[in-house]
Amino acid sequence: MRQPQKDEIKASIENFRLPRYDEIPDVGLYLEQTTKYISELLSPLEDISITRSMISNYIKQGLVSNPVKKQYSRDQIAYLIYIAIAKTVLSLDHIRLLIEMQQKTYDNAVAYNYFCMEFENILFYVFEFKDSAEQIGKDSTELKIMLRNMIITVAHKIYLDKCFNSIGNEK
Repeated sequence: MRQPQKDEIKASIENFRLPRYDEIPDVGLYLEQTTKYISELLSPLEDISITRSMISNYIKQGLVSNPVKKQYSRDQIAYLIYIAIAKTVLSLDHIRLLIEMQQKTYDNAVAYNYFCMEFENILFYVFEFKDSAEQIGKDSTELKIMLRNMIITVAHKIYLDKCFNSIGNEK
């Protein structure tokens, strides 16, 4: 059995970027459009996805507000991107707690943009595109430390999943 090919694994992440808050469509996307948009964004991560039933469940669980006239807004889409990534390592109850903490501390645009920058920062460090992870932001609150640790865990999981998928594809 051959070992995973580092260059192949790294190449799949090299150009990965999450849209910043202002880049997320705010025209109101229907459920199918929302699912497709988020799935395409997250496809380079391979094992992270979202389905229509997942979105409906997150609404029922109160993690995301109900769509207005069956259309999802920028805020809802940003939360769905965050939840899709976080759920790979956290329970929905823990995600709910982090969202509640965020809503008391930072507005949605600031929190989401920080999440994007930190996620890409850690992901590129784990995939060895840079020698060290940068310090993102000016302060170090408990919420940011928790978020960073969740992101570190997700990034390592993505890396390992890609390695194991690479080995599995050789059989």
